[in-house]
Amino acid sequence: MIVDGVEMRGVGLGDAAGLAEAFARNRAAMAHVEPVRPDAFYTERGQRERIEGVLAERDAGRIVSYVLVEAAGGAPVGALNLGSLIRGPLCGGIVGYWVDRAWQGRGLATAALEEVCRIAREELGLHRVEAGTLVDNLASQRVLAKAGFEQYGLAPRYLHINGAWRDHRLFQRILHDDPPPG
Repeated sequence: MIVDGVEMRGVGLGDAAGLAEAFARNRAAMAHVEPVRPDAFYTERGQRERIEGVLAERDAGRIVSYVLVEAAGGAPVGALNLGSLIRGPLCGGIVGYWVDRAWQGRGLATAALEEVCRIAREELGLHRVEAGTLVDNLASQRVLAKAGFEQYGLAPRYLHINGAWRDHRLFQRILHDDPPPG
């Protein structure tokens, strides 16, 4: 259990219908922080195809992906991806996350980020985890700070969000200073 009756587990094809419903329910609220998505993204089929791609990337060692679900009924209430996994001298990855608007403000995103950082260090052997937020996304910046991330830069026109290239504040969490695995 992460917090408040919510569990975090690896995403699977069985999550497609629930994630489609959750994304559709949060579509308007997330539009300002998300890429423009085709209507198919918000369908079970669209989510099944997306998850199939994520699972292929996971099997190739490039991503780990989690869904946050209500412990009682298993309905998705958020998700986290730790992707762009790089080994060797960098030994890091980039995290992205979202939480259903009905579940925000309960510490769920912070607890999930802390758990992903634990996994990144203890199971994946990563040195650092990075994240980016839109410059005006103060709520997400607070979440990252609570989870031990520190701001380290500004990336002009970093991601194409809501129809335009947007500036992002960059954050990092250094997990340890051990040398990379041999």
